[in-house]
Amino acid sequence: FGSSLHHHAAMADLGLEMEGTGMCGGLFSKLAKTYKHHLDKTTVFPRLRWVFFSFSLALYLADVYVQQGFFIVTYALGIYLLNLLIGFLSPQVDPEVVGGVLPVHEGEEFRPFERRLPEFQFWLSAQQAVVISLFMSCFEVFDLPVFWPILLAYFCVLFFLTMKQQIKHMIKYNYVPWARGGKKKYGDIANPPVAMKQSSTALEI
Repeated sequence: FGSSLHHHAAMADLGLEMEGTGMCGGLFSKLAKTYKHHLDKTTVFPRLRWVFFSFSLALYLADVYVQQGFFIVTYALGIYLLNLLIGFLSPQVDPEVVGGVLPVHEGEEFRPFERRLPEFQFWLSAQQAVVISLFMSCFEVFDLPVFWPILLAYFCVLFFLTMKQQIKHMIKYNYVPWARGGKKKYGDIANPPVAMKQSSTALEI
């Protein structure tokens, strides 16, 4: 009889534990859906998103300046943001690997520029990195002693060499990864070749 009571008590405890786990899982799932819902609403406000990112980054840099520490965290953040920037400026498919991806002549087929890292994902990853850095700056365990001028000099050299290589890549394959008063495009679709105009006129006749 005693063993039966013990068995029923164990089963009841197991049921309560499973119920609690299910409630926690449901709560996290609901929070995740709410977060994604509000995050999706920001896709149509790129300027506002980047203003918020700039404010967050300025807040973090001001915090580092006031505390005079967390230089390792700042260096890691800079390297990560540089990596995101390169992905944002690079085409989805590298023309050095697959030839003919980016048309460079006027008569070639129009192809929109497809980034390796989309703008929204670039912003989201950068914003998350800044928030994590702000969180880490609240704990002294992440404030490792380091001679920061060396890190700054190394980052500046790395930034210069990386951007130089990226600009050379843009010049070599004749692409610009941002819009200047219009859509990002390759070739001149506003002024098609003469043969195309004649073909279009013949069809109309």
